[in-house]
Amino acid sequence: MTQKTSTDEQVKTFRSAATKHILPHFANNASLAREARIYTRGEGCYIYDIEGRRYLDTFASLLTTICGHTHPEIVRAIEEQLHRLEFFPNYEDSFTLPQIQLAQKLAEITPGDLAVTFFVNSGSEGNETAIKMARQYHRSCGQPQRYKVIARKYSYHGTTLGCVSATGLSWFRHQFEPLLPGFLFAPAARAHDRELASLNALRELVEFEGPDSIAAIIMDPIPGSNTGFPLPPEGYLEGVRALCDEYGILLIFDEVQTGFGKTGKWFACEHWGVTPDILVVGKGLAGGYVPVGAAITTPRIAGRFQKAPGDEFRSGSTFGGHTLGCAAALKCIEIIESDNLLERASSLGKYLRKQLDELYEFPIVGDVRGIGLLWAIELMADREQKTKFDPSLGLGKWINAFCYDNGLIVRNAGEILVLAPALTITKEEIDSALETLGEAIAAATKHFELTVQ
Repeated sequence: MTQKTSTDEQVKTFRSAATKHILPHFANNASLAREARIYTRGEGCYIYDIEGRRYLDTFASLLTTICGHTHPEIVRAIEEQLHRLEFFPNYEDSFTLPQIQLAQKLAEITPGDLAVTFFVNSGSEGNETAIKMARQYHRSCGQPQRYKVIARKYSYHGTTLGCVSATGLSWFRHQFEPLLPGFLFAPAARAHDRELASLNALRELVEFEGPDSIAAIIMDPIPGSNTGFPLPPEGYLEGVRALCDEYGILLIFDEVQTGFGKTGKWFACEHWGVTPDILVVGKGLAGGYVPVGAAITTPRIAGRFQKAPGDEFRSGSTFGGHTLGCAAALKCIEIIESDNLLERASSLGKYLRKQLDELYEFPIVGDVRGIGLLWAIELMADREQKTKFDPSLGLGKWINAFCYDNGLIVRNAGEILVLAPALTITKEEIDSALETLGEAIAAATKHFELTVQ
């Protein structure tokens, strides 16, 4: 517990100013009515608020803090780069050394022949870039009719208009309709789909639309926290890769949430030995220290934009590949390697799974799923029938608030509770988090008078 650094009056003033002058990202007005949360300091897996209270953050600052907060080596790397050159844009023919070094490192750790990076500021920009890249690639190949993009229902790909158009969750879409044309949706793929009906439906969609009209298929190999990290059925990703190869469609993998060790490998797709044509990363790339993202592609695709004047890829932003962000990312990757955090995520994931299975003692825990250090607990009214709770009950949100009041930050997507901590979390911290989570589920069962159906 830290000492409170602001007076009660100052805290009140800051909270009032926050809600008066800032529109939060994906704001929750019900939570804001309760109290604006203001954080002032972080250390390891903990975050501290303006009143000095400490919280164990099991959602890693929205899946970004791979190496924990205020890691001294990352702070030092940013500071050293700040004294050399704080920023110069990656514009036309200009590069900085951290950009070059990071691109080389990404070519080394990404699977297959992924080797050419286009730097952006976020995962949303990365997915937007990948879609643009796919369309321009086909146009440069003399196939301008290839503009359609197939995404999947229940997947999330970002906040730009293009990414919202590729997002298969209606809550993110309906306020902005009509969305961009040319986006199609295939069924979601889940582990229980042993007959690969989802893959067959994807093929049917491609063939119905006409394969020579499809520019790309975009998907998250493991869908993110909005749906609780459901794993794909065996053979599905391999089948998608084969389908794209058969018809000349570019395959885009969105690994913004799952990249950089969270699954126990550098990238989730490596668990199935499938390499995309474009790999999109963000969030954990620089450990949350400085915003940076990337769309990483192959020499074959990048080569279409490097042939001659006029062939260049027509996209860019002022701060894409920010010098400080690249320096932070390089150090973050170095720490993942030197501290064996990939192996640690895999090992701790097995431990976490074993501990999470004990939550099945609560009848309302319907499913536990995940991989590495990405896990979800789905609450159900009837475990056997897979019956969901009425969303208006607000069960997941109640548990979220209970945990917060007891020093634990968890993410809930409705009745899906998500644990996705930093790769540096300890077994003791995992035990502490699960103890509080168990107390929260027990308290919710009593509060809502829940009984087994």
